Amino acid sequence: MSTPDTLPNAGARRWAEAPDVPVLHDGRWFTGAELEERSRVVAGRFAAAGLAPGDRLLLSGPTGIGFVTAHLAALRFGLVVVPVNPAYGAREVAHVVADCRPAAGVMASPEAAGWVRDAGGPRVVVTGLDVDLPDGPAPALDVAGADDLALIVYTSGTTGAPKGASLTHANLLAGARALTTAWHWTAQDRLVLALPLFHVHGLCVGLHGTLLSGGSAVLQPRFEASGVLDAVAAHAGSLFFGVPTMYARLAESPRLRELSALRLAVSGSAALSPALFDAVEKASGQRILERYGMSETLITVSNPYEGERKPGTVGLPLPGVDLRLDEDTDEILLRAPSVMRGYWQRPEATAESFSDGWFRTGDVGALDADGYVSIVGRRKELIISGGYNVYPREVEEVLRAHPGVRDAAVIGVPDATWGEAVTAFVEASGVAEAELLAHARAQLAPYKRPKTVVLVTALPRNALGKVVKAQLRAD
Repeated sequence: MSTPDTLPNAGARRWAEAPDVPVLHDGRWFTGAELEERSRVVAGRFAAAGLAPGDRLLLSGPTGIGFVTAHLAALRFGLVVVPVNPAYGAREVAHVVADCRPAAGVMASPEAAGWVRDAGGPRVVVTGLDVDLPDGPAPALDVAGADDLALIVYTSGTTGAPKGASLTHANLLAGARALTTAWHWTAQDRLVLALPLFHVHGLCVGLHGTLLSGGSAVLQPRFEASGVLDAVAAHAGSLFFGVPTMYARLAESPRLRELSALRLAVSGSAALSPALFDAVEKASGQRILERYGMSETLITVSNPYEGERKPGTVGLPLPGVDLRLDEDTDEILLRAPSVMRGYWQRPEATAESFSDGWFRTGDVGALDADGYVSIVGRRKELIISGGYNVYPREVEEVLRAHPGVRDAAVIGVPDATWGEAVTAFVEASGVAEAELLAHARAQLAPYKRPKTVVLVTALPRNALGKVVKAQLRAD
């Protein structure tokens, strides 16, 4: 029987070809041979505990070799990995357990392990990141097919209860292949990986791209600007992937110029402001490459590695990706080999998200004359004020351009006169509400201007730095 063309198989082939080459650094370097052996042993423990291919495995913990080993073992054995945010509380963990009905949980936190036991009952095998279960013979590995389910990634829940995006082995491989090609990612590259692995940005972009390319990665348990720059210098890092909040912290560092050592710096998961793009380039010469993706689609659009990187845009569709805008709403529609199968056990939500084979992203976009894509906003975040449509992102970008503003989030608040009043929550220092209202008046049409500005110390964010607007509405 021929070996299926999947991501874990690609990794296993790399390890066999170059067993002594360092692949991952977490306190020390781990070679391909060690990753093969460690994942094989852990897969044997999963099998001895009674797990079988197709079973769901909850996985939660910091970025590190323990998380990676459990993830690789599960994929090689044919389990379906369900990454769980370590910041989740008991209610959120219980929702995931009830929704996907896991057979096991690998949880770094003893408290989270207890929540899994409480929600799943005695049938669920629960252990820590060391997977301290009885050893057993290694089961058949690397036999999962391309169409078999590999991941269930729960959406961030910024607008509602998280749903499980079901990604196959074919989706994972297609997503990693597109990036290694588009970003010229090779075995010579070394990624400084400070993104959380429970999110597709860290897992499906950072880790999976490293495995497929044959490159290496320096794992960081958390993001710290000094830690990232130290790792770039100490390990000759050539790649860094981050979110805008990370680049904002790097821009505040007196060592920002050290980013010039990188071959490529990529930003995603939230909008990167042109002002921040310019600040990083001015100090370091690094022109950040912005891209676009979702848990449901992985990365589908990217500014070019070779060619113009346009601030304020997410670039061009990757090879193999079809993209168009809905004729009536300008919603971005996608077809790509990395697009999910559907939402786990949610046939109605899946049907609503697909139209004649096109995935409806929920993002409103625009195309310039060169085909570059810009994200205007989320359809569900559209504000209708006085009968006019207002997209929060435009107002937010205007506010962020003020020198005293660190970040801004705009929502619509029910209003008897306007239907919805444009309301801005702003992280700022040394600036008053009246000054920000005047700044907005100078650049926005009257119906787009905030009726109210609320100054806050910090906006509520999820683990990737994306503002959770539902909390602003709740407050």
